[in-house]
Amino acid sequence: MDLQGRGIDGGGKFLDSAKTTIRITAQVADIGTREMGELTDRLRLRIDSIFPPEDHEVIMTGTSVVFVEGTTYLVKNLLVSLALAVFVIATIMSILFRSARMVAISLLPNLVPLIFTAAVMGFFGIALKPSTLLVFSIAFGISVDDTIHLLAKYRQELDLHGWNMREAVLLAVRETGVSMMYTSIVLFFGFMMFFASDFEGTRALGLLVSTTLLVAMLTNLVLLPSMLLGFERYITAQTFKEPLLEIIDEEDDVDLEGLSVDVGNPGQRD
Repeated sequence: MDLQGRGIDGGGKFLDSAKTTIRITAQVADIGTREMGELTDRLRLRIDSIFPPEDHEVIMTGTSVVFVEGTTYLVKNLLVSLALAVFVIATIMSILFRSARMVAISLLPNLVPLIFTAAVMGFFGIALKPSTLLVFSIAFGISVDDTIHLLAKYRQELDLHGWNMREAVLLAVRETGVSMMYTSIVLFFGFMMFFASDFEGTRALGLLVSTTLLVAMLTNLVLLPSMLLGFERYITAQTFKEPLLEIIDEEDDVDLEGLSVDVGNPGQRD
């Protein structure tokens, strides 16, 4: 078969001058990333059966193949970045609270919004691409800030109210809930500004991040306090009762009644 004819583009050659390399082109419909990956795997098996790898080197390329490989690479890096973020934040929380149970309870309200966002993307058919893959890492890092804020206040109220967990949770939500709502609302409308962009990727980024932050605010204000009260007996460990950093109150540490002030004679004291 003579492959040294003209290509479809009107002049390209399928065979190089040394007649050692052949280029074969084909057209494939846009069937989606998953189906395209399966088709590529089946095609690779068929090619290896016709051209043994030990005798021939076959390289698959083209727009569809590059897109599938790029999407697969991005998804793998997304999972790695999320796993790294979870590990770093869990390590920080374990240092702050010195309790593995508290680490598990604090991470769950921040993973629920990510699952919700992934479900929304699947329901509305939003494709995985660089702009949408950034949503998970950005939203997770921001939502964890509210969790640490609430738990830090919760632990402080525990020490002040004799380990009355119900009262500590209510006071922590009352003290930090308003500020969490304000910051979440500001961030929500801030990222929603991206929705006015003409670029589709930027619009998807703004919409998804805003939705994730809104759900994260609800989980931190509703789910996290509920879990603290529901798992009360499981998180009152001795390691949690002993703070890593001891806060000293000047009014309690210094005897104010025993102090005296000398006026006009700083060199002598009564």
